[in-house]
Formats: sequence, C-alpha cells, structure tokens
Amino acid sequence: MTKPLTNLAIKRIAIATLGCKVNQFETAAMAEQLKAAGWQLVPFNTQADLYLINSCTVTSRSDAESRRLIRRARRLNPAARVVATGCYAQVQPEALAAMVELDQVLGNEEKQRIVEALVQGDNQVTDLSTLTAAGPLRLTSHLEHTRAFLQVQNGCENGCSYCIVPAARGPNRSASADEVTTTVQRLAANGYQEVVLTGIHLGAYGLDQQPTSSLTELVRQLEQQTAIPRLRLGSIEPNELTDELLDCFVASSRLCPHLHIPLQSGCDSVLERMRRRYTADFYRRVVERAAAALPDAFIAADLIVGFPGETEAEFEATYRLVEQLPLADLHVFPYSRRPGTPAAAMPDQVPPQVITRRAEQLRQLATEKRTAFQQCFVGQTLQVLGLRHDLQQGMLTGLSRNYLELRYPGGPELLNQEVTVRVTGMEQGMLAGGLISKST
Repeated sequence: MTKPLTNLAIKRIAIATLGCKVNQFETAAMAEQLKAAGWQLVPFNTQADLYLINSCTVTSRSDAESRRLIRRARRLNPAARVVATGCYAQVQPEALAAMVELDQVLGNEEKQRIVEALVQGDNQVTDLSTLTAAGPLRLTSHLEHTRAFLQVQNGCENGCSYCIVPAARGPNRSASADEVTTTVQRLAANGYQEVVLTGIHLGAYGLDQQPTSSLTELVRQLEQQTAIPRLRLGSIEPNELTDELLDCFVASSRLCPHLHIPLQSGCDSVLERMRRRYTADFYRRVVERAAAALPDAFIAADLIVGFPGETEAEFEATYRLVEQLPLADLHVFPYSRRPGTPAAAMPDQVPPQVITRRAEQLRQLATEKRTAFQQCFVGQTLQVLGLRHDLQQGMLTGLSRNYLELRYPGGPELLNQEVTVRVTGMEQGMLAGGLISKST
C-alpha cells in the first residue's frame, strides 16, 4: 500500500542515480524541487523516509542494478517509501510495479513535477511519443559544487537496432536557446566554473525547432551571452561533428577540448546491422580531422562488443581501427540483448564468453591509450579546476580543460578555483604536478 507523503514527519529523501549525464542532471533538478518543498537530502546508504531510484535501462546489467538498489532501500528502512523513476521505469513499468519492495513507479516525464507526482502516490508513466517539446530547465544549482550538467535536449530518433533509448526517452525535443542561456547565466552567477551540455542525442539539438537551429548556434550564443569560464559538450555523433562546430572549438578560449564521439564498431558490415549512419572510414576521417585541429584534445569513443553476428574478422577490424586512431580513451560495452529492439531477434547471438574476451582486449587497449595520452603532458602546464580536497594529505584532485585528472598540493580554498599546474609525472594512473599560480 502506498505510503502518503503527508504522513511523513521528518521528510528525509535519498536518491540513487544510474546511467548517463542526462540522468545526473535530472536527479539534480528533482533534488532542487524536493528541497524547495522542505525535504532534506541524505546519502542513499542512510536512514531515509523516501528512497528514489533514478534508473537506467541501457543494458540488462543496469536493470539488475536498479532492482538491487530497490531491494537495498527496502532493507535500509522497511517503513520507508521506495519509488523508481527513470528509463527502466519508463520502458518496463509493469515489471517494476510487480516488485514487492517498491511503492510507486514514475516515468521520465514525471521528473518535471516530482513533488506533485510523489504526493499523488499512484503509478504514473506518460506516453513520450505524444511529446513535442522539452520540459523546462528548472535548475539553479547542482549536486556537485564546481561543475553542472545541463540537459538541453531529450529524446532520440536514430533508430539504432540495438538501442531501447527511443522507447525510454521519446522523440527529439530541444530546450530553447534563450532558456538554456538564462540557466547558464544563473549557474555562473551561483559560482559554477563549468557547465556540461548534455542530451540523449545532443547533436540533434535544435532540429525540432521552428525555425530550425543547431548545437553550433547554441554554443555561439552561450559564448556571447554568458560568463561561464568553462563550457563542455557531451557525446557527439561522428556525422554531427561539423566543420562549423569544430571551428568553434578551435576559436574558443572557453569551450573545452574534449570530444566524446561514439564509434560502436569499426567494421562496416556490423555498422550496417546496427543501423549506424556512417562508415568506419568516415569515422576515421572525423577523428583524424579533430585531432589535427585540436592537438591536445581528449577524444574518447564508445564501442559495443559482441553485436549479433560479429565474427572474429569483424572484431579484428574494430580493434585495428581503434588501435590506429588518436583516441585517448574507450568506453567498452558488452552487447546486451534488449527485448523490443531489432537486434534482439537477430540470429547468431555471440556467446557470453566470447563477448567477455573481446571486451577485455579492448579495455586493455583503452588503458594503453589513456596512459600514452596522459604521458604526453608530463612537463607541460595545464589549467586545472579543483574538484576534491584531501585534508589529511593536503592535496587536491582537479580536472583539466582537456579532461585529465590531476593531483596537486593545496588547501581547500582552491576548490572550485582554476589554477595553473605543471605536470611532473604520474601516480597510480593519475597525473601529478605542482601549483604554479591561480589562473586569471
């Protein structure tokens, strides 16, 4: 039986977030709504009156992790109310509602009015296919103290054969450029040094608007009309990293040289089965052009291993391509069969042990590439934003503009400050250096 919020005296809420940067943004937006309504945010592993799990459904593993967190919440406080939202809740509400540990299921659109939905107490999942506009950007602060993730776009219409995301997020919907600009101005005024623009299909930003706009136009407006010191972009499809957008990176002093360009496979026959809209050679040319224009840029790729029918020769083609490309990191995902997607019904599903072996090979290559990229900066200076402070050791951990983590000496007053650090070496897989000066 649903436990009504009005009967809760203390109103402590704990939130667990799975998945992408968009989910992280939406958790921050929900937390802001709840705090405004008088709720106290507490860590997920502590006693709370309400546990909210913001779920992901990209893989079967993420589904399992959502169920694990739901059961954990119930064990932490058997008398609490446990609620699931997010993509798993959107796609499989009936399956979640059948869990005895769960009190309420809310879809992705219900996050926009989370307090009202929680008070109403019933299961609510909006049909996203009916939506034509992105929800309002109700966020003035963020759960982090230095970097804010800002969702400017939602939904995807690419139709990749392996992906359940269109069912979880609906059609392409973009926030207005003026609304995004106002939100970034507000975040900068509140002391944030970096804003990360995110979306389910970020490169499609503005294509649904009348007249149509683009991510490049949004970036130019933000540079002209906001004072945010650092602006970073989320994942960009290879066919959407246009010359105009790349020119923005080259010309800008605030747009961070960091590109996340999904590849998924380096073999054309697999890309065709995946319904990706480019070839391996096209991807090669995009990455090489970006690396030539931005020599210090951190360029990362996503890869799916073990897609149905992937032969040893097709996997080797992917490995060889990735090995040759100027990439700084790889995000390797074992293929996960998602019911309702075309790939789930394809023949020649790859055995799990083969997928595991191939994923390990690519992850080892990722480690080698990441280390080689890091070592390129030993002896150089980098602009680093202080994110965390270790009081006992008197050390800070910060993030460079080109997405490298560094450890350097300093006090807590340097948190949320961008400083100049000379890189002296590597310690435990992370760059280390010494403070030169505060940046202007």
